[in-house]
Amino acid sequence: MGKSRARRFRRAPPAPSGPEQGDPEEEPAAELLEKLQHPSAEVREYACASISKLLQQKHVIPAFLQRDVVRCLGPMLLDHSLAVRETAAGALRNLSACGGFEVCDDMVTKDVMTPLVALLKECSTGLDANQISPKKCREMNKNYIEDIANEAINLLWNVCECNSTAVSIFTKEGCLEAVLHYMKKFSTNVDLAISVANCLQAVTEDNPDLLSSFNASAQQVLETVMLCPETTMKHVLLRTLIAGTIWNIKDTIPPGSLGSMVNAILKIFSESLAIDAGETIIRMNEAEKNRLKLAAEAETEENMSDVIDNCAVSEDDDMEEIPKGKVRREHDISDLLPSDKWELKEVTALLMAQQTALEIIVNMCCSEDPSDDEWEELSSSDESDLFMENSYNEGSGLLMSPLCLSDEVHSAFLNNLIPKKILEKTAFPNSVALDICMHNPSWKPLIKKLNTVQCRALTCLHSILLVSDVDCLGGASALQSLAQHLSQLVFSKTELPEDADFLEAITSALRALLQTMASKNISQCMTPEQLLALCEAGIHSSNASVRVNVVSILGISGSVLAKLQDTAETLKMIGKFLLEVAMKESSLVVAGEALDALFDVFADGKEAEKAAVQMKLLPALKEFQPVFKLRMRKEGKEQCSTDQLCVLDNVKMNLRRFIAYQETLGKNPT
Repeated sequence: MGKSRARRFRRAPPAPSGPEQGDPEEEPAAELLEKLQHPSAEVREYACASISKLLQQKHVIPAFLQRDVVRCLGPMLLDHSLAVRETAAGALRNLSACGGFEVCDDMVTKDVMTPLVALLKECSTGLDANQISPKKCREMNKNYIEDIANEAINLLWNVCECNSTAVSIFTKEGCLEAVLHYMKKFSTNVDLAISVANCLQAVTEDNPDLLSSFNASAQQVLETVMLCPETTMKHVLLRTLIAGTIWNIKDTIPPGSLGSMVNAILKIFSESLAIDAGETIIRMNEAEKNRLKLAAEAETEENMSDVIDNCAVSEDDDMEEIPKGKVRREHDISDLLPSDKWELKEVTALLMAQQTALEIIVNMCCSEDPSDDEWEELSSSDESDLFMENSYNEGSGLLMSPLCLSDEVHSAFLNNLIPKKILEKTAFPNSVALDICMHNPSWKPLIKKLNTVQCRALTCLHSILLVSDVDCLGGASALQSLAQHLSQLVFSKTELPEDADFLEAITSALRALLQTMASKNISQCMTPEQLLALCEAGIHSSNASVRVNVVSILGISGSVLAKLQDTAETLKMIGKFLLEVAMKESSLVVAGEALDALFDVFADGKEAEKAAVQMKLLPALKEFQPVFKLRMRKEGKEQCSTDQLCVLDNVKMNLRRFIAYQETLGKNPT
């Protein structure tokens, strides 16, 4: 039975800009697009802002696309009015974020990159020039150049995340220099720097053509950000994203510096993962309450002061009237208070940093082959045996397969206690923090982010189990403790988990762990009853990867039990379960995995032979064999990838061999 392949993560595109809108009573698309040609800059800005709000609703996007919204908004990126540029960039950003891959492809086809690249370069040139006159700014404290750049960078991130042509244009047009110039503003505008860092991660992934642009000067910019001592959660996120970018361009690092570079990257990840998100939520929620209380008290004090001032004015007609609301007191701190919801933004940044760190660690454990982006559940008895025979290298202490950790990465993993910190993140979120989020509408979205971090940690654990030797993981006792921990995650609650993402992550980790333990003859801590309960829950999941994992888990556990005494009854239960899955499963890949697991369970041993006879396994498989062949002919090419078809062909061949093997046992009973 084969191992599951590790999963590679790609960064999720950024969210739309601005607050999400309901169904606004706005002018129809045609009228708003027509207003983009109005001679008044204020009207053009209004039109861009209205379009931006509407584009956050997916159902209105087709109406705008039919009216060529991209070509209408594109020229607005270079409008004479800075306010129009910013709102136009925001509208295109929302279109790319809410429209998805097909819309981003269409935007690139409609040549959004030409004005976007021009805007990015122009903003970069004017970033330090301080050329903005008061006439062009309604607010003296607003930096239009940086705000425009932030919207444009997010738009660039979106289209580059979804479209390879956009990445090629980024590379060929030399956009890296402009983007890195924005990054230099990280000390005064961390939000802009975070947007740039997200974009850099997207354009540097699997992009060898860009590597030559990362000269010593470019690398120095990234290194400066990585060494930034600021401790806010936004800066933690920024450093994490930059570390991910440096990992993407690792081929530009001299071999002699590779070890220190990897260690620096994992140190940043370690620092990010060391922060307790639950405690941070509790602390930040309390800070928010205190801030709002101070703000309310300051507002009350100001109102009382206004009343007193107005009374004083009425008593003395000769006094100059003081404009209402303009009174400043010596201890007035209202202007110094943080911006709205900064505490929530800090927690969000932390969770994003931890999710990003975990995803990059998963990618560090994965093959560099881009085809590994998706789960490919490939398995067969013959392939598995060959894999286990050829992949373990006693001298290196690593699994020397396409999924392998270099010596530098392996050493840095241990030095920075990465496995320990990943394990901590696999636990369920802090119950007090969850309660805070549950009862605070603006904090409620954090619950999903907390759960995502847990799932990423489990996926990370799965990847590490695939590529690390038992001794590197702490030995047999550590693996048994890990098995107990994972079983507690599954069985600690009254009902088995149903969330598809969690089930996929936990079953993947369990599958890799049990395979590792079985290969080293380490006794497994989960009882057959627990495993069957988990598999009963998992086999009904809509996620095919979960179903593949649970039948594989049963196959691993069954093959271990087959070597023990008095296990025939349990093997019979496992066998019936797997046989039923093979016969009734809608997915051909899952059915093949179930057959593969059956071969492992009943491959050898007196107890397995006894159970096979009692459950009449041989006649059942002989009857099912032509059905499986027919399914492969009819459904194989439609449902399966080329690699999956190769594995299924192997399963079909092994089914014939296994039937012959069972017939031999029947002729020569022992």
